[in-house]
Amino acid sequence: MDFSSRNKIKIEGGMASMTDLVFLLLIFFIIMSLMSNNQTPIDLPKTDQDIKPVIDPVEATVIVTEDNQYVVLPGGSMEEPMEFDEIKELTASAVEKSGKMKLKIAGHRNASYEAVFNVLALSQANAWDPVLSYDK
Repeated sequence: MDFSSRNKIKIEGGMASMTDLVFLLLIFFIIMSLMSNNQTPIDLPKTDQDIKPVIDPVEATVIVTEDNQYVVLPGGSMEEPMEFDEIKELTASAVEKSGKMKLKIAGHRNASYEAVFNVLALSQANAWDPVLSYDK
């Protein structure tokens, strides 16, 4: 008795489709390399140029601490951080005293996005320009 199957399946793969694929990829990369623009002008500072300091620094600053508390400078202290509801009036007076419509927002790297977003929303509601900063 012969129990073996007469329909054998070929296991080897055809190389014709692989060469077609390699040829198409070769054409694609040649066309992409010809279409890329290597002459994009980049305005880099020269080594002999000094970096100019910021002429108009922002004075009103809200610092978001690591535990999502807030400190308003000038006027607040790092030893006594506050909740968000407590900084609204203090921030408005700090921006008015600075004479600029800018608010610097400095956040600790472990501060939540929601805590920083609350200050951004406060800035937008009062039509202040936010200046974002972060602690390394």
